[in-house]
Amino acid sequence: MNQTTKSTSTNQELGKRGEQLAAEYLEALGYSILDRNWRGSRCELDIVARDGLCLVFCEVKTRSSSSRGYPIEAVTRSKLENIRSAALTWLANHRVRHVGMRIDVVGIVLDSFDGIQITHVKGVEL
Repeated sequence: MNQTTKSTSTNQELGKRGEQLAAEYLEALGYSILDRNWRGSRCELDIVARDGLCLVFCEVKTRSSSSRGYPIEAVTRSKLENIRSAALTWLANHRVRHVGMRIDVVGIVLDSFDGIQITHVKGVEL
């Protein structure tokens, strides 16, 4: 296995662990997880959840440290536009009753020194 393959595998494992931690965190807040890792034509939705009657399309970013910035800083305007587009497609395909919808971002740092740090930003604006 070459270095690039090892790095990609490690990043995928880190991302999966972060998404699992984010789902558990949201459930502990009372959210109901409706879907995970849903793929649309232009974007993947990491977590689709319900917070009361509000649908939440949650982007999860995970890093092994904050030395190169916090995970939520990696969510660009372009990424948010793709999430919004994918969310509308998901909604058209699933016909879930809801009152409102929003995009949240959960940033997770899995630092070997500081442990797990979770940052949750609700209702991210485009």
